[in-house]
Amino acid sequence: MHIEPGVVNGAKLLLSYGTAAGCLGGLAKLAWGTIKNDGITQLAIRSVITTLLVFCFFQVLPHYPVGVSEVHFILGSTLFLMFGLAPAAIGLALGLLIQGLLFSPFDLPQYGMNITTLLVPLMAVALVADKIIPKNTAYKDVSYKQTLALSAAYQGGVVSWVAIWAFYGQGFGAETLSQVGLFGGAYMMVIIVEPLADLAILGAAKTLHQLKDSPLFHDRLYRAGV
Repeated sequence: MHIEPGVVNGAKLLLSYGTAAGCLGGLAKLAWGTIKNDGITQLAIRSVITTLLVFCFFQVLPHYPVGVSEVHFILGSTLFLMFGLAPAAIGLALGLLIQGLLFSPFDLPQYGMNITTLLVPLMAVALVADKIIPKNTAYKDVSYKQTLALSAAYQGGVVSWVAIWAFYGQGFGAETLSQVGLFGGAYMMVIIVEPLADLAILGAAKTLHQLKDSPLFHDRLYRAGV
């Protein structure tokens, strides 16, 4: 979902700075809520883990350019289920920034667009999870149907934001429509694969009951909500 350089240029980049500022402001609010509920130590530990994972997702896992952006296995819903909303959001923001600083400085002008594209769908995932996962269900026990809905919410949000940036920067010409269509079609594979990854990881979590009180993971992973 790295927006390709040149898709949005010049003064139009100012919008991305505004949307990124809004996302980071929301992230600060989420982080403060997590600190009040779980403590700063747990937030810091989970955020370090998610940052390292996101860096690996972007830099190590297979990724390839398609149309106006790149297809990545971001596993946003997986991060949410395992570590909670605030640590997942922090990991996405920092992991993407570190990857850009170290390996892809040409992506830094697009950071505002990319961070918006990552964080807004993640917040949508949290809303969808509240609606479709009963309070008496721990995240380790979610079904394939539920994980598919979360993945579709996240990846569909990513595709939607990439399309928004492409049309905003390039207009609604035939070439842009074609490139956005190619990108959206490629992401269908991610929507299919990610729920399987979720279930595999959650299945592994079920066998590690000794970690249910660990600060490494979100409390909801092992315990039903209240």
